Amino acid sequence: MSVEFKPALLIIDLQEDFCPPIGALAVTDGRSITPIINDLLQLPFVKKVATKDWHPPNHISFAANHPAPNNIPFTSYATIANPNNPNEIQTTRLWPVHCIQGTPNAELIPELDLSRIDTIVDKGKDPRVEMYSAFEAPFRNPLVKEASSGLSQILKEAGVTDVFVTGLAMDYCVQNSAKDAASEGFKTYVISEATKAVDPGPDGWGKTEEELRAAGIKMVSISGEEVEKVRQLAG
Repeated sequence: MSVEFKPALLIIDLQEDFCPPIGALAVTDGRSITPIINDLLQLPFVKKVATKDWHPPNHISFAANHPAPNNIPFTSYATIANPNNPNEIQTTRLWPVHCIQGTPNAELIPELDLSRIDTIVDKGKDPRVEMYSAFEAPFRNPLVKEASSGLSQILKEAGVTDVFVTGLAMDYCVQNSAKDAASEGFKTYVISEATKAVDPGPDGWGKTEEELRAAGIKMVSISGEEVEKVRQLAG
């Protein structure tokens, strides 16, 4: 018996702080993907979810929260331990202060058609851990449950089978969200025209494509057969 096709659309972090002209962590041409995403929002996805970085001021990813001289945004790195298992560590890049909870720059950009989004998920709320994925913090042994967004449960309760990922940025939060979607058992795609990378070159976009492919995640086009299958659900 064939499994029913129930696709979801994920829009990752399409927020002011990730978009020109004022974003503290603006991705080049990040705003330009909005019309494509708005077109996708008109398709009959069974779940349409937007995510937001929603950081407290003391978040560990901010270079300003680390001692000099190793506190230069974009350049410095820090080692973070799993709060529940100090033997599990992660090295992470440090960023400018961004997406502070309740501030205008943490909001989804006004060009995005919010009327067609049924769920907004906040992530990155735990100050102790970096959280690129819209699902979980990177630590798995054990999971940092305090950091969980609850996104997997939201999708599973809706009966979702396939997840289409869009938003910002391809080589960070989009990539990690797609990988977690696949690990949660969803057939996962990244829509190439609906995302932009911090690094659009081979070390960013190119390397990310290779890693997604290795994880069983397919890069697809808005004009490809995978998105066309969603369109056909409208009858």
